[in-house]
Amino acid sequence: MELARATPEDFGQILAAQDEFWGDRDLRDRHHPMYLHEFGDTALVLREPDGTVAGYLFGFVAPTRVGYVHLVGVRVSRRRQGLGRRLYAEFSRLAAERGAESLKAITTPSNTLSIAFHTGLGMHAELVPGYGGPGEDRVIFHGDLV
Repeated sequence: MELARATPEDFGQILAAQDEFWGDRDLRDRHHPMYLHEFGDTALVLREPDGTVAGYLFGFVAPTRVGYVHLVGVRVSRRRQGLGRRLYAEFSRLAAERGAESLKAITTPSNTLSIAFHTGLGMHAELVPGYGGPGEDRVIFHGDLV
């Protein structure tokens, strides 16, 4: 499987196959094209030999020297095969090259799959009331570069 920087073609494929990554959750609005065009050097995909995107990660290095992972998605049919961990490892390497000293990711308290994945990577989870606005709690993950 090829690990590479995401292309506009990959981005289109990801948007068209949202249900294969996220089930019945429609997250297209979180897939802003700036993650490809402005932060493209840390927008990663894992491609099958036929070019199908099996997993992806969109992130960037914040001025606070934190590698922020905005989205990491793996097709339901390819989960539990280490693809998300592989994407995180490559992002960590790239983030460190760009001056990052740690990692951060955010999810909702109801996203138990994300919480299990991130804590499985060794990240520390913290529930922050109102992080997303009044009544919008979030789980914030902090971790070392992988």
